[in-house]
Amino acid sequence: MTERVYNFNPGPGVLPLPVLEEAQRDLPALPGVGMSIMEISHRSKPFEGILAEAQARLRKLLAIPDHYHILFQQGGATMQFYTVPLNLLGGGERPADYILTGSWAQKAYKEARKVPGAKINVAGTTEAENFSRIPRPEELTLDPNAAFVHYTSNNTIFGTQWKAEPETGGVPLVCDASSDILSRPMAVEKHDLIYAGAQKNMGPAGVTLVILRDAVLPRIPKGLPVMLDYGVQVKDNSLHNTPPCFAIYIVNLVCKWLLELGGIPAIQEHNRKKADLLYEAIDQSGGYYRGTAATDSRSQMNVTFRLPSEELEAQFAKEATAAGFNGLKGHRSVGGMRASIYNAFPIQGVEDLVAFMKEFARKNG
Repeated sequence: MTERVYNFNPGPGVLPLPVLEEAQRDLPALPGVGMSIMEISHRSKPFEGILAEAQARLRKLLAIPDHYHILFQQGGATMQFYTVPLNLLGGGERPADYILTGSWAQKAYKEARKVPGAKINVAGTTEAENFSRIPRPEELTLDPNAAFVHYTSNNTIFGTQWKAEPETGGVPLVCDASSDILSRPMAVEKHDLIYAGAQKNMGPAGVTLVILRDAVLPRIPKGLPVMLDYGVQVKDNSLHNTPPCFAIYIVNLVCKWLLELGGIPAIQEHNRKKADLLYEAIDQSGGYYRGTAATDSRSQMNVTFRLPSEELEAQFAKEATAAGFNGLKGHRSVGGMRASIYNAFPIQGVEDLVAFMKEFARKNG
């Protein structure tokens, strides 16, 4: 096997090696099937079994109650930016509140405003502080009559993360959990809808998870395009058309891997240790490395930091890549460095990066 580098990319992110090895082994022919997962019919019993198993494992991992549906959609989280308000606004009589904590939250807000007749409010934002923190509860202006409140649980570009879901006073809550789904416990019961692209913690790009409360279905307007209608997708169990079978297959294997590790509590502890190691290295660098997120808003998935100059940042990125640390350059819109340490990223990789950081500071301080 070709030697693997440490994959710090923000997405698609690192996948568990045991999952890749199992998929590699069974790619030509699934055991007992005689065809590849990329060849079998989505209407076949083998694939229906994979789909049901993936749903059951997700339900167990996230403690998803029975009155929630689990859908596998296409189009990424970006398609959900429009699909969510299209379904949940119920025709547009009531507004929706959006909490803006970064670029993806802004994109969701902009797409929601395209829904005909929609009234979309900004309920809170930290844009004036370059999205360096999560808004405090007293900074939110929530409409008690809103159809829903939307927030983004983890912000990959700015390295911030909600430590608890916002309190909405009973208004339905919607979460884009694309970059921290399955990394920590999630209070599903507090949400009417959760959606997440797979390519950070769940699997490859191409499939998006939607967790939908059953009570939402009667509120969906009639006559929506079938691929944007949650009612149709629930009725057909994500099989209205050919789904991304391979991506769902990998999600199922990732869920199996997580359960074998000990489930969400085990992976949460794994992620905490990694993040603590890296933030400690930043905080104890004497100011050579500077975290960009407020301490109480720091993400455990995406650790963002700066060096004393952009020239040193360019040198750091170049030398890090040569040393086997791939994908550390920050997003083009904010610069700096970003280490994405999703579920499957090993602690050894963080330890090695910390050693590299200390040596780089010693040589270039």
